[in-house]
Amino acid sequence: MTNQFHRTLNIMTLFTTAVFVLLCIFHVQFMELATTNYIINGIIIGTGLFGIGLCFYEMFRLLPEYNWLSAYIRGRRNIKLPPRILRQIALILQKRPCRIYADALSGLMDMIASRFDSARESIRYITNTLIFLGLFGTFWGLVTTLGGFSELIAGLNLESTDVVASMQNGLSAPLSGMATAFTSSLLGLGASLIMGFLDHMVGVAHNAIYTELGDYLAEHTHTVDNDVPAQILPSIDLNTKKITAAVKNIEHNTASNI
Repeated sequence: MTNQFHRTLNIMTLFTTAVFVLLCIFHVQFMELATTNYIINGIIIGTGLFGIGLCFYEMFRLLPEYNWLSAYIRGRRNIKLPPRILRQIALILQKRPCRIYADALSGLMDMIASRFDSARESIRYITNTLIFLGLFGTFWGLVTTLGGFSELIAGLNLESTDVVASMQNGLSAPLSGMATAFTSSLLGLGASLIMGFLDHMVGVAHNAIYTELGDYLAEHTHTVDNDVPAQILPSIDLNTKKITAAVKNIEHNTASNI
């Protein structure tokens, strides 16, 4: 179990390191993209860094869950309870030996799955926020571009001798808006892709716990036999007849003695 945790964490670390190495190699081009619009692109980059840190934070919060499950499967007693996701399950399974019915197992696994999903809600929210910020920057840039062209056309004087110079000066705002639109889209989508991969790896770690615990509980599960009442009823009927006969015999002997 712990090996699976470290394997997943190493993949996340290698992926994040590779992304930062690529950014360092192409830092000139990246800085040109980032400085196109300091405010929007800065918010996107900051949100992406926060999301990456959140993914690693969620992974490290899973380590006590892994440790508890590994110790419980090995049969250790007096284990420290996990802090959050598996805490309710651990309280249920504290007493050994523990055998549960199939219907109860289904309910327990559904509860674990829902707790895992809720644990990843923050990561998914950050991913969706990055997509939104990219789209917001795109539309902001398009609005700036259209406004710049509108001002250029409105202020253009074809009778002036400096028409070319005025057009060159007027095109700076539309071109800046187009640059904002494309760079924010690129940064937002790129950051959301990075977050999507890291979210997937956190999901892999969750699934490892879910599968391991499910397999262990399945080995200690009772199945209900629907034919049990049909098997018991004949013996109950036979014992009832024996008791009735014994009572009649006692009554007969009592009457004879009187």
